[in-house]
This record gives sequence, structure tokens and C-alpha cells, in this order.
Amino acid sequence: MQALIDQLVLFIQNNQSWAGLVIFLMALGESLFVLGIFIPATVLLFATGTLIATGILDAGTILFWGIIGAIVGDALSFWLGRWMGPKFLRHRYLNAHRRQVARARLFFYRYGFLAVLIARFLGPLRCFIPTVAGVMGMPELRFQIANVISAILWLPALLAPGYLASLSVEALKQGQHSTAYSIVGLAVIATIIWLVIRQRRVVKNRQTSLRKRIRSNNDT
Repeated sequence: MQALIDQLVLFIQNNQSWAGLVIFLMALGESLFVLGIFIPATVLLFATGTLIATGILDAGTILFWGIIGAIVGDALSFWLGRWMGPKFLRHRYLNAHRRQVARARLFFYRYGFLAVLIARFLGPLRCFIPTVAGVMGMPELRFQIANVISAILWLPALLAPGYLASLSVEALKQGQHSTAYSIVGLAVIATIIWLVIRQRRVVKNRQTSLRKRIRSNNDT
């Protein structure tokens, strides 16, 4: 997987005119039902952020095509769920992903619109929530509003770490230590916030799972 990422980074670095299309396809692919698990868009976008900071790639082009790709990917996954209906989530081909599907259904049932809004930031759940939303009959207008907002927030958030890291290195090279330290501080704060949010979600999921096990044991 790392070799593929390295090749893609090298390709867009040497072929800037194709960078927008590559980012579009990667953002779209990571949003597709199940397939998104195998698309390394997150790592690629981190590297892309460094190329933007060094002036190799145009920020506007990358942001535009990346956001469009993320929107289209979630929309396709949503329409798949609407078209296939509830029976789709019980298909035998999804046996290997039963846990993720169950977690996505529970998460959407609890939070609805908010689940779609933040699902992109939740690792393995991000490519399941849109399809689950479609299966569970979420109104399309509400879904698409959450879809667009989340895409606009998601892409800059993934580009930012690489972008800020590259800026801090350049500032150090130029002797601008205070600027470099400020940039690193922002990057560290952003990373800590992300980790705290993620950890709280993990803890909450574990607590929910534990309660279910306790209830199940009590019932038996």
C-alpha cells in the first residue's frame, strides 16, 4: 500500500495537470461503500498538503476536485442504499463487514443528520454511513446538505497536517524559529483535538458494547 501511495505522490508531483483528477478519484473511492476501506486517500492527502505548501500544487484546484470527489462518492453510496433497500445490508457478501454495518446502523439511528456530518472523520465507519442512511430512508435533501458540509470540512482537515508540517520546516530553514514553533503548535493542537474526539468515540462504543453484553447475560 505504501508503494502505491509513493507512486501516486510522485505522479502528481511530476504531472500537476493530473493532480486534480487523481485527488477526485481517491476522495470518491474512499467514500464508496466497503471499497473505501481499501482506498488510502487519507495518507495521500497528507502528502498532497506538503506539495501545496511548497508551491508544487495549486491549493484551489486540489480543494475543488477533492471536495467534489468526496461529495460524489457519498452521494453514490447513499443512492445505492436507497436503490437496494434493507435487504442489501443482510446480503451474504457483507458477512465480513457485519460489525461495521451494525455500528453504522446504530450510529445513524442515534444521531441521524449529525452522523452523516461527522462520519468522514470516523475511520472505518466513513464508507458505511451514507449507504446506511439511504437504506434507512433519510430524506435526500437532508443527506446532501450534510454531505456537502462534511466534504468541505473534511478535505482541508486532511490537507492541513502536511501543509503545516511543510511550512514549519521551511520556516526553520529560513531561521524563522518563532513562526515555525507557532505552526507546529497549531498542528499539535489540531492533532490532539482529533485524537481526543476519536478516543471518546472509541470509549463510548466500548461502553455501549459492554452494556449490550451485560443485558444479554442478564436475559439468559
